[in-house]
Amino acid sequence: MEYLLGVDIGTSGCKSILIDSTGKVAGSTLKEYSLYTPRTGWSEQTPADWWTAVTGGIAELLNKTGVSAGRIRGMGLSGQMHGLVPLDKYDEVIRPAILWNDQRTTEQCGIILKKAGGLSGLLKLTNNQMLPGYTAGKLLWLRANEPENYEKMTHFLNPKDYIRMRLTGERATEVSDASGTGLFDVEHRTWSVKLLSLLDISLSLLPSCHESAEITGRITRETAELTGLPEGLPVAGGGGDAVIQTTGMGLIRSGVLGTIIGTSGIAAMGLNGYYPNPEGLLQVFCNNTPSTWHVMGVTLNAGGAYRWFRDALGGIEKREDVYALMDRAAKGVPPGSQGLIFLPYLTGERCPYTDPAARGAFIGLGLHHGKPEFTRSILEGVVFGLKDVYALIHSMYDSVTEIRTSGGGSLSPLWRQIQADVFQSPVITVSGSGEGGAYGAALVAGAGAGVWSSVDDAIGVLKKETETIPNPGNKNIYEDMYNIYHSLYGVLKPVYRDLSMLENG
Repeated sequence: MEYLLGVDIGTSGCKSILIDSTGKVAGSTLKEYSLYTPRTGWSEQTPADWWTAVTGGIAELLNKTGVSAGRIRGMGLSGQMHGLVPLDKYDEVIRPAILWNDQRTTEQCGIILKKAGGLSGLLKLTNNQMLPGYTAGKLLWLRANEPENYEKMTHFLNPKDYIRMRLTGERATEVSDASGTGLFDVEHRTWSVKLLSLLDISLSLLPSCHESAEITGRITRETAELTGLPEGLPVAGGGGDAVIQTTGMGLIRSGVLGTIIGTSGIAAMGLNGYYPNPEGLLQVFCNNTPSTWHVMGVTLNAGGAYRWFRDALGGIEKREDVYALMDRAAKGVPPGSQGLIFLPYLTGERCPYTDPAARGAFIGLGLHHGKPEFTRSILEGVVFGLKDVYALIHSMYDSVTEIRTSGGGSLSPLWRQIQADVFQSPVITVSGSGEGGAYGAALVAGAGAGVWSSVDDAIGVLKKETETIPNPGNKNIYEDMYNIYHSLYGVLKPVYRDLSMLENG
């Protein structure tokens, strides 16, 4: 049996998995690390923590599964998108990485928009709005606020590509992650030299860019000694987590909607060709197979909101089965959480509202609400946010014939049922659904290493694992609750603005 290794550098931790050539998961490990918020709206991590998690996770995985390193054919990388890892001339990290959910770059996004000739001008260059989380704004923020660090910087990488450099010695990225920098010509699958010129950003700062299944480097001797991997193992381009996770669900062609509940929430669909992105309301990126694209909207707080509740308000002992305990409590609450609605904008929002100032809220709170109602309202609020994104996709692109779900949230039968009831559509999981971007990375690595002839061939190994049928009896209550949910952002927007002004002095 041949094996593929997939590694996902997530926001909460690093997942490493081995799959065999039938697509079966042979084993997985998860190594968590810290997230730092030095100021309100800021989000940073230490890249050295990622590296420790990657090397430790791979070594543990090989030991746990007993798979011989010589039977591993290739490795693929997935990772949180948009992050900025600035490197000096020695490829040393200059400062902590600024992450995808960091909201400090609102001013810089406005500058970029102006220099590009407004939204219409920017869409002609990249086909995407300039969101606060994108890498481009972080570069301008660094130049304006930490000029000494900007001067030291000779290269920058996204998180997974920093790990690639440590694994192989190569500075490279691929088209899906590059799409999320805000500096990429998505239509022509190359860096936007014109936008870089307008922003006075040197092309030399950027890594080389490849298709996702291309081999972008090989495991060095030093890495082999740290991990137990064979020296020379090919490492494929991989993909940004929001895209490659949908590849691991089989979403590389139009018609199948994917929902992902990880730290963030995603509603996405593959596109058979290039499409314009009217008004920049969604994100249109390159997909993980040539000549295909990907449309999605990202909500900033999904599983991350559930984890926040566990840590801050749950009052539940941190046990391995803590989420199962929380789900069990929530299952005893009727749909609609006894009239309690949760707005999941804990770190601002990206889609359908680009608003760094937005904040979370519980609406409708009464004396009859307890911990179970809070818990269920969080699950429902996250799905309502995904329905907001779905409505945009459905109005602009091909009709949807099926919904597949993935990410840690897909492991919860209750969360799958809430999705089915809110969307009133069967919700399907396929093999690897709970493994996140690491599974898609392993499939893409298999295509690059020749285990499969292409990514299309690789997703042929996917098998349906669960199908959750909607309960028509819950249709009306969820329609009513969603309509209220959908109306609340517009009502609260001025409040968010005023609170933000108070927070920032």
